[in-house]
Amino acid sequence: MLLAYPFRVLVPRRAAPEAVTSTAVTLLLLAGAVGLVPSPVVIALAVGAGATVAGVRLSRLAGRQSAGPSPRAASVLLDAAVVTAGLTAVVLPLAALGLSFAVLVGSLVVATLSLCGLRRLPGRTCPSPGVRLRRLVESGGPAVGLALTGWLLLPRDGLSDPARLVTVLALGGLGMAALDAFSGPRRHSGAAVCRGGVLLTLGGLVLLAALPSEPVGRAALLAVPPLVFGMLLVAVGADVAVDAGAGEPAQPVAAAWPRAVLPAAMLLLAAGLHLAAGRAPDRTSVVLALAAVPPLMVRELLRAGEASTTERRAAHRRRAGRGVRHRAEQPRWLGRSELPPAPPAPVDDPSTASGVGAAWQPGAAWSTLDRRPVPAGGGGPGERAALLDALAAIGDVPAPSGALLLVDLHGTDSIGPTVREDVLAEAVHRARAVIAPEDLVTGCTGTGFAVVTAAGPVLAYALGTRLLGALSPPYSLPGAVLRVQTSIGLAEVSGAGPADVLRQAELARRRAVQLGRDRVEWYDAFLEEQLVRRLDLERELPGAVARGELDLVYQPVLDLADGQPVGAEALLRWRSPVLGTVLPAELLPVAEDLDLVGELEWWVLDRACRQLSNWTVGVRELWMAVNVTTRELTTPDFVQRAAAVLAAYGVPPEQLVVEVSEPRVAADLSTVVARLAGLRSLGVRTALDDFRAEHASLAQLRRLPIDLLKVGPELVGARSDGQPPLIDVVVNVGERLGVEIVAEELESSTQVEGARRGGCRFGQGFALARPATAERVEAYFEEFPSASR
Repeated sequence: MLLAYPFRVLVPRRAAPEAVTSTAVTLLLLAGAVGLVPSPVVIALAVGAGATVAGVRLSRLAGRQSAGPSPRAASVLLDAAVVTAGLTAVVLPLAALGLSFAVLVGSLVVATLSLCGLRRLPGRTCPSPGVRLRRLVESGGPAVGLALTGWLLLPRDGLSDPARLVTVLALGGLGMAALDAFSGPRRHSGAAVCRGGVLLTLGGLVLLAALPSEPVGRAALLAVPPLVFGMLLVAVGADVAVDAGAGEPAQPVAAAWPRAVLPAAMLLLAAGLHLAAGRAPDRTSVVLALAAVPPLMVRELLRAGEASTTERRAAHRRRAGRGVRHRAEQPRWLGRSELPPAPPAPVDDPSTASGVGAAWQPGAAWSTLDRRPVPAGGGGPGERAALLDALAAIGDVPAPSGALLLVDLHGTDSIGPTVREDVLAEAVHRARAVIAPEDLVTGCTGTGFAVVTAAGPVLAYALGTRLLGALSPPYSLPGAVLRVQTSIGLAEVSGAGPADVLRQAELARRRAVQLGRDRVEWYDAFLEEQLVRRLDLERELPGAVARGELDLVYQPVLDLADGQPVGAEALLRWRSPVLGTVLPAELLPVAEDLDLVGELEWWVLDRACRQLSNWTVGVRELWMAVNVTTRELTTPDFVQRAAAVLAAYGVPPEQLVVEVSEPRVAADLSTVVARLAGLRSLGVRTALDDFRAEHASLAQLRRLPIDLLKVGPELVGARSDGQPPLIDVVVNVGERLGVEIVAEELESSTQVEGARRGGCRFGQGFALARPATAERVEAYFEEFPSASR
């Protein structure tokens, strides 16, 4: 067949109706192929079943509440596209008139509806023009190959040569685009699956219009698989995209082999069948074959340009490294500072550092490398080149084994460069005391150094922990004592290129910094995915407020006694056109590192109060809860700014609830108490979120001026030791302090009943009401006209 079907599409377990339909369609196709069932009947039944199942799922999706953007518009449009495709496909076999024009018009309608639906689907990515151009160039050759495959295989009867050529070109483009969707960097996302399903559906319609339905009509059965399975994938992909809220991370690399292998394999098969039938190549097939050459040439030219750029950078790095190695000045020696500097040797001498790759053997000492200079201000190109040489030396042995540890010292920014060099020299002296004599210590950055060891990964990790212990004691400075933190990134040397090993160690070191420092982090592939995602977040987040990319969804809070809504919690979502929807768990740590939390939280407070003022027009006395960090809460003017926002929108203070996370208040408890008291003096209600039923938390609770206490489902359920649930203790303490208990994250009816039985007055969670847009929540509130608390 012309269309390249995906070999692997992740379909969730809940897609059981689609799986059953696919099995039934397959059996029906087999029956039609052997002549047990007429082809028009097979097409009508198969397409009708696929359109019905897909349409039902999309219809249900349109009425579902979701944490992402409203799925209604996307679901309705895609539902209309699926229904139109089904009706269009059924017209041809039922009429038996060869209504190609009707199918063509229906295909255009399906394409228009699908395009509009995909644009409104969560998880849709917007690659840059350069990326789009590159994808077009890389897909051009295989797409023409697929078109040539169609030209060789498509029956000649019933179609003129121009119509046949247009048909195969359309099929080639649609087939290659579908293959790109199923093998691209976001191939596991719901949006990619949905997009691939749309392309398969359109390809099936084109085939159905082109393949002859008379006299036997079995050729038209080839259009059924892409058409039916495409419609099913549209529904499943849309469902996954809406539920995931576009939060699925992209795979770091696209799966290149399907796009390279499948079109070529299909073309070879088609050419073999064509020649076996005794047919000679015609003019059009030769033209199509020649048309595949220019895209391939452009692709190779682009790759050659990239390779040339990479080689120039590598050559520049090598020249810079040699230049540094031959400098006359020798300001300081890293490692054994008591050894005198070795005189510079010719570059071509195998005994020099540049020749270590050929001369080094396991167990040999790197004394020459160990005495490499560190220029003022930290390590430069020469030290990096020496490090790459040492890593290359390990990789040249028959059974490479070893590790690279990048050590970074934090806390030296406030001292001068000369003192910083003294601290670094002392750190290297301490490191020398715990590493093996044959291990290399060399400069790498201005605030750290690198250690190359021939030990295996486990022993290298143990070395990293010893380095942490050796570098942690304070450093004595003239008139002061300096305390530093240490981050160590570890990467194995097991046949990988030196530059790759260094990059991996740098990624691991960066991860150690992100996780709090004073730790050793070991590189793995998943770590790289996380860090690439983190870099993307750090690049895109600044300016998100100004670009209007932030959004709020609202989760209702219910009274567990009567099921009436009493309020809602405002939850932040970042609708990035590049990264999709980003949830607070991933967003806030990045915002904290970029010092953007204050900007985001004040935007949330302003938008939530504006929404609350709109809700109070029809629904009275519902509260709105917003989360703030202790860092923002403890700013001196927080209470005054909150009062200004309330006054700007005319919101009664008692309808605002300010939540702060319990695990973070201990760091600045007295200031948190003062700010919460200031908010309560305005009439604003306060809440303590993420409460843990520990002794310190219970003791701290007595000092905090709060109105609501939010606990997780882990306190509601039964305990493994047979004792009563901890919620009993929390509720008793809350009653004594006059604090109402809110059970959050309730995801099952059992948890809801446990919270109600335990004495919690309020509850929120998926089992009660899902987060949704303001319009949906307002419609939900209107079902309870008497709701007021």
